[in-house]
Amino acid sequence: MADAHTASPSNPEDEFFNDLKAFHEDRGTPLRTDEKVNGRPIDLYKLYNIVREKGGYDIVSSEKLAWRKVGQEFNLGQTNTAAYAFALKTVFYKNLAAYAIKRLHNQEPPPKEILEDISAKGGDLLSRTMENFKPPQSREHVANGNDSELSGDEEHRTPKEEKMDVDDPGSGGGRATRGAGSSYFVKQARLIQLGSILGLRQAPPQRQLFQPDVSSSRQSRHAANNTQSPQPYAPSATNTGHVYGFSSNPNSSSFSINSYEPRPPIPMTLRPLPTPGSNPIAFAERVKRLVASREARAANAGQGSLPSKPGIMLPGSKSSVVQSPKIEILKPWFSAGFEGPNIYVRTLLALRCGIPEEVDFALHHLVKISHERGDKFKFEAFAGLAEGLIEKALEVGSLFYDVKWEISYSDDDESSRDLNVLDGMLGTRDLLERIRGLTPIHPPDDVELLEFTTKLIKINEAGLILRNMALLEENAKYLSEICPVRDLLTIVLNLPSRPMLIELKLNILEIAEQLTKYWSLDSTDPLYVSLLDQLSIGVDRGTSLITLRTISRIALNLEVSNRLEGVPRSVIERLCAWTLLDDEELVSACLDFFYQFTAVPENVAFLLTHAADGTVPLHALIIQLGRLLLHDAQETFSKRLITPAIPAKIATEVPNMPADILEQITQSSEPERSALWLKVCFEEDEESEITQIAIWQAYQARFNRLSSAQNPALAAAEFIKNVSTTFPRANAQVINGPPPKFIIKGIKPRHIPVDAKGRAYLRCYWKDSKSPKSCGEFFLTPDEMFTHMAATHLGLPRTEDGKWNLMTAKTAAALEGHRFNCHWSGCQHFAATNGSDSPLTVGLHIKQHLPDTSPKALLRAKANKSGSADEAFQPNHSSDPDFPSYLEIHGKPAEYDYMSWFNTAVDERGDPVGLPLTSVLVLKNLARNIPRAVGLLEGPVSELAKSEGPRGWMERMLGPVKPQLAYVFAHNRSLGTYVADLMFLIEKGIAET
Repeated sequence: MADAHTASPSNPEDEFFNDLKAFHEDRGTPLRTDEKVNGRPIDLYKLYNIVREKGGYDIVSSEKLAWRKVGQEFNLGQTNTAAYAFALKTVFYKNLAAYAIKRLHNQEPPPKEILEDISAKGGDLLSRTMENFKPPQSREHVANGNDSELSGDEEHRTPKEEKMDVDDPGSGGGRATRGAGSSYFVKQARLIQLGSILGLRQAPPQRQLFQPDVSSSRQSRHAANNTQSPQPYAPSATNTGHVYGFSSNPNSSSFSINSYEPRPPIPMTLRPLPTPGSNPIAFAERVKRLVASREARAANAGQGSLPSKPGIMLPGSKSSVVQSPKIEILKPWFSAGFEGPNIYVRTLLALRCGIPEEVDFALHHLVKISHERGDKFKFEAFAGLAEGLIEKALEVGSLFYDVKWEISYSDDDESSRDLNVLDGMLGTRDLLERIRGLTPIHPPDDVELLEFTTKLIKINEAGLILRNMALLEENAKYLSEICPVRDLLTIVLNLPSRPMLIELKLNILEIAEQLTKYWSLDSTDPLYVSLLDQLSIGVDRGTSLITLRTISRIALNLEVSNRLEGVPRSVIERLCAWTLLDDEELVSACLDFFYQFTAVPENVAFLLTHAADGTVPLHALIIQLGRLLLHDAQETFSKRLITPAIPAKIATEVPNMPADILEQITQSSEPERSALWLKVCFEEDEESEITQIAIWQAYQARFNRLSSAQNPALAAAEFIKNVSTTFPRANAQVINGPPPKFIIKGIKPRHIPVDAKGRAYLRCYWKDSKSPKSCGEFFLTPDEMFTHMAATHLGLPRTEDGKWNLMTAKTAAALEGHRFNCHWSGCQHFAATNGSDSPLTVGLHIKQHLPDTSPKALLRAKANKSGSADEAFQPNHSSDPDFPSYLEIHGKPAEYDYMSWFNTAVDERGDPVGLPLTSVLVLKNLARNIPRAVGLLEGPVSELAKSEGPRGWMERMLGPVKPQLAYVFAHNRSLGTYVADLMFLIEKGIAET
């Protein structure tokens, strides 16, 4: 076996696997670190930690569905979760259980003979010893009635007092389960025991057992809020006095519901045998003869008792079941034997026997079984179970009408049957007429009688069991082939509208929802008419919602189409109104109905007829369908590149220091001085780099003359360290190569320095013939820049009060033959006149080269299309070879053309789903069938059809929604193809007509 964890213990996981390996070597058990469940590898370290956090193996095993929750951490899959959970439990049991007992609980684990060497079923490992543990028996031993796994595991029994975790109870309140069994079955078992002792033939032993499995993946009703499960109802204290047999005791193995696994019935060759049920008279005579014969033999032999060794093992209990003193000697033979039928057969027999106590017992446990084991519990494995539940549910008729419904499976003429007899072969076609002819019984609304309430609770339980089992596809198909089911659905749906019947009707409707896909119902079918009546008179949202889904599923699994004929106008009017509600689930059900309804031209003609007289708001429906095309649309954006980005030019030289910054730096000491210089002259850039020698030399050139003994310059290493301190994202690196290159990654020189607050300076671009380069001085504000140009470059003097002395400057220039001119880089404003005699004219002109800081600067920049707002505040200059332009300094971002979309929901394949899809499909049906339906119109509206023609009807009905369709087509890419097809059908219908 390969070990996946052989590395040195450098981390907790390696230490764990080394310790686990050593533990298994000492214990002498194999360790598998490559375990897999459903093809997925299981990490033992992760599994150990998850179980440890939940309290250990015993705690997880005692909690219901806990191992499934552990399995979710390993993504074992959504199907067959029970098997995967048990496989994961086995992985822990074989590899980690003993280790966890030793390391987690600080106890000695049980020997491997009662741990690793046996199945992982059950729990209680911490208290397991060789003395108290009974190992599982072999299959042959189990077949003879000694299944210790089924009888000894308390956690898998049907609970006696606890409440069941059922998502939607069928009987209202929870009641305690009876602790004793049925007197009928006790008497029957006693007679069977007596007959066996007296020499009667024993039935062959049961060889096929139900295999254990964990709890169900049961579907819950969407509207259920009550999580309590119904318990058997005890109307009076007298019910607690029944003594149940051993096989029906809740503490026996017969209640091991979770261990159920259906098996196909095995045909057996049997011959009739007198029993208390089949022939009680013959059985009693036979018993009397055998008892008399045995007593005579005992008297002749001089014995006071029978031999101590019984011949066979019998079912029964340790208590005496025979009260007659004549056969008191039989007491020692009524000892505990095999348990008899399992809980599933037990409940079936109890349901079919008709004894009230037994029926209550069966219904209680079938509710739990159908909820927890509904994915395995199938009708076809238990003949008569479905019929028994149907007959029990039909008893509801006698609570509200003077009738007791019965089912006949004979071929007699239907006219010869009584009104209360239902046709079990073909169904009762005149059932609605029979129901209308019944005399109603009006139970009081204020006070319910105990007998009435008890019956209704049991009927609700029968309906809940049928509902739970019908959720399994195999059971639904099985029920659809039983004709009395249709009659049951019809009878319950036509019961009076009472609050006490809401639970039963919801169960019946959910059953119908699962079954109608296997039926083709015409407009005269009693069930179809009853479902439409629910929509006409129903005011309950849940009832209406399930009814709509039920009608929409008719013939879903058949080749025939669901034409939905005979729908009343009131139903159509109500459904149109419901589409306006803010209830997505109800609106979706309505649109599903309209999608099937509008697929038939005759139904579309029905809509047009009533739309013409104003009784059906078809126009409003079409407008609402257009709105729903953008239901829950999410706005998204897409962009298209128009102009690519222009990257900024990297500065090659460190900029000069402005005078005010230089004065501030001179007054600072290291390392603050170098940090301030770095912030002024450099900036962060993840993609840029500078050599360490270059930035060090720039620092020396600037500060060597400013350094002194009291404020010396930093050493090279300290300076490089200060660079990383000043710019956190910059770091010193070494690029290997011949020779190695020492760089600082993440910074670059600025083109223009900034002050301590990050404000950029303005550069002077004045360049006359006396200097090969532009001035290059930096100033923070335009006023400072103008003062510099007027005093330094134009040579204008000032008066004592600080004003410019323009007359003196003009006179002096005239005497010297000097003309004032603008030498801003690239400026040709005075080139034609070679300057100007007026310093005022030139002074006003040079202000045009300074940035505009007025409040209207942004508006002018936008109107003149001069670029971004930041560019509006930069100096206006022409191309200067000594200094880059604004575009070269800052670059230019890419320009995009943005488009907005309103896309609706799609599935994982990108196909549209939800209300928008159903809406466009209904509109397509209307566009396709309106031209055909116009020819089917009759009555007064037919004259209007002749005058306008199909073209006029198409324009009248679908014309108002065409602008909305164009908008959806342009903005909703999810429905683009469907809307295009719809627009084509509309135009085609208009053109062809």
